[in-house]
Amino acid sequence: AAALLLLLASHLSVLLLRRLRLRPADAVSSSAAAAAAVVTADSAPGSAAGMDGLVTEGDLRELVGNLGVAAREPEREGWQQVVAKGNDDVSYRVWCDKPMEGPPRYLSVTTYERCSTELLRDFYMDNEYRMEWDNTVIKHEQLQFDENSGIEIGRTIKKFPLLTPREYILAWRVWEGNDKSFYCLVKPGQECEHPVAPRQRKFVRVQLLRSGWCIRKIPGRDACRITVLHHEDNGMNIEMAKLAFAKGIWNYICKMNSALRRYPQRNISSISILTMQRLTKKFPQALETDVDANHHPQGNTRANVVPSHFARTSSRQQPGKKSSRATIASGLLLIGSIVCLSRGRSNLGAQLAMAFFLKKAFKQDKGSSSQRSISRADVTEPRHL
Repeated sequence: AAALLLLLASHLSVLLLRRLRLRPADAVSSSAAAAAAVVTADSAPGSAAGMDGLVTEGDLRELVGNLGVAAREPEREGWQQVVAKGNDDVSYRVWCDKPMEGPPRYLSVTTYERCSTELLRDFYMDNEYRMEWDNTVIKHEQLQFDENSGIEIGRTIKKFPLLTPREYILAWRVWEGNDKSFYCLVKPGQECEHPVAPRQRKFVRVQLLRSGWCIRKIPGRDACRITVLHHEDNGMNIEMAKLAFAKGIWNYICKMNSALRRYPQRNISSISILTMQRLTKKFPQALETDVDANHHPQGNTRANVVPSHFARTSSRQQPGKKSSRATIASGLLLIGSIVCLSRGRSNLGAQLAMAFFLKKAFKQDKGSSSQRSISRADVTEPRHL
């Protein structure tokens, strides 16, 4: 017992000495952060210093062209369908494009019944409200904006299970069309650096993110549709991230829909919405022709129905059977998850916990494959999206 007490006392002494040595460095870093905040506060919030070229109309033209894929048949252009589900309030389809290197791109189309384009735009851009219903977002703050160009820069912190929190420094811009349609493009701001937000070791800063969306009303219906193109590398293992997305995205969409239905009762005017409404720019007239060309195929009935080959693709996997290739892939994914967690600086216990979770998920997936093949038959019924 005496030896144990002596060991404990020596350990506490070492910790105390380390803390005293690190305190001056912490004070210096805090002073530097305060100084940076003062410098930014002294400058005008609407200053356009270095912001003009962050999000351009050229980026918007590229976004319009890429979003047009959803109005056609993405499968014919190399996209692989991942999820196609819906209920009385919301329907969701998403496709995946796998580049030769790096993380996949996701193209999704979500239709909300009994919802206006203005309401959906405010809901998507309300960062303060997102922190209330989205438990992955733990912090958001506005860093800078430019009233001339309509560009805004912000910082967001997200947490993921068993991983180090991710930090995003993003710039975005919103445009409004004559038909009450809205476009938004999001890119890394200032090459992921900003004087108000110096890098911190407790966060992993995301370097690659390019996301954009378009909200349009569906003619003849009390509904609107948002088409999203998202490409991100947050440091997770690619195969693990794809599995997590496919398993959890529909539950996330349902949670988002519930938050959307509660949003009209929110009587608080958030800073995000007030700023967005002031900075929104008119959609360029020169791009209206491109938009009409991209959305013309939506008049085709097949574009508004969940493709029936979704079930045929799934039915190739017979219930209760698992090929050797699938077994090898499962094993590699377990190893990849541990490597991913090591990148995220998680401890050994977290790595083993995630490995156990994935192994359990694979067992459940094998046992419930027959149930999924039956439930997916409902998805293939014609559904207007």
